[in-house]
Amino acid sequence: MLDASAGSETLFADHYVNLRAPHANDVIAAQLRETGLVTLSGLTTRQEVLAFTSRMLKITHHPHGAPDGLTLIHDTGSHAHRAGFAGFGSGELQAHTERSGTPAPPRLILLVCLQPASAGGETLLADGREVHARLMGENRDAAVALCQPRTAYFGAGTGHATQIFTVQADGRISIRLRQDGLARWSPIVQPYLPALRSAIATSQHRLLLQPRPAHGTGSVNRVVGLPPH
Repeated sequence: MLDASAGSETLFADHYVNLRAPHANDVIAAQLRETGLVTLSGLTTRQEVLAFTSRMLKITHHPHGAPDGLTLIHDTGSHAHRAGFAGFGSGELQAHTERSGTPAPPRLILLVCLQPASAGGETLLADGREVHARLMGENRDAAVALCQPRTAYFGAGTGHATQIFTVQADGRISIRLRQDGLARWSPIVQPYLPALRSAIATSQHRLLLQPRPAHGTGSVNRVVGLPPH
């Protein structure tokens, strides 16, 4: 789990894996299982990103993606106020899990910074286990309600009926979440949404992604493991 007291630089350094080290792929896989977060450097071109993903990940189609499977996140100037398009503006993007409105969301996400934002640009990470544990300790009724099946519907007409937390047979906790205009909630969970948002805010860790020479020349990248659903 992530250290809540860690600053951006410490967070990056504590989870860094050298891509050029022996057995780097094994180290990345083990660290994702243990902490859910890996930071990398050295992916400086689109081709290098694609080569890395072909070794470590399975690219999942995204409706806003390019033909090669990668999605360029940037301010398009025309999408920011459309539901589901907040990532293509310059405003704050609320905590979410990727592709929450699909039956089988991707388990991993790779975020690569090739050009830093002129202002802002911080990535906010929330450890899902920490969020769930915090709710269990401080507001158990909220944690239980947010596990109730089909209490949330994410997406448009072809979205997915689900719940925030799903307890797997092996004890792991799966999380689905979006908080934009494409999220609809059952009256069962509506009263507990403020507690969920508070737990997320308290569990957030800031990471500033920027091209940097640390650990070798290249861009700061992160791989975040998402629990299976």
